[in-house]
Amino acid sequence: MELAILDQEIKVENGVVTIEVVGSVQEEIANKMRPDLVSQIRSLSGADQLSIQILLKEEVETNSNRLYTNSEKLTYLKEKHPALMELQRKFGLEVDF
Repeated sequence: MELAILDQEIKVENGVVTIEVVGSVQEEIANKMRPDLVSQIRSLSGADQLSIQILLKEEVETNSNRLYTNSEKLTYLKEKHPALMELQRKFGLEVDF
């Protein structure tokens, strides 16, 4: 989870490091990581005055890609993983929904 947080967009401006997180779980973990990050950055860069700001951004949900029925889900998985269609054909698998 910490790597996912560090993979988010990080901005540095005027001695303030801003880390954008998605969700309250990531925000909580980032706040726990803050003291270690400050000390690590200070030791590597030699910066005296440095602060870390955690910015909670909202996750945008797209309604266009919702899969409701089982057949929609299967079609999506076949498009995403062509080997699934080959396995279905090779083993004669049929769906019964």
